[in-house]
Amino acid sequence: MANIKSAIKRVDIARKNEARNKATNSGVKTIIRKFNTAIESGNKDEAKEILKLADKKLKFATKKGVLHKNKAARILSRMSKSLAN
Repeated sequence: MANIKSAIKRVDIARKNEARNKATNSGVKTIIRKFNTAIESGNKDEAKEILKLADKKLKFATKKGVLHKNKAARILSRMSKSLAN
């Protein structure tokens, strides 16, 4: 365990960031899974709405540094492509 006050603060911040990152990553994965389920069932209207939510979640994850911006763009591009087909 850290003894120095600033090190203790950094440990606390790291734990908070880890929890946020885990929640954000989980949310992104969940929204992608919902989108894929909607596409497989042929529900294009629902998939369009989920795509909007996915865009928002991916941009948030990118802003917070959880995902790289190119990965977020690639995921969104693949989702849009599967919606168009």
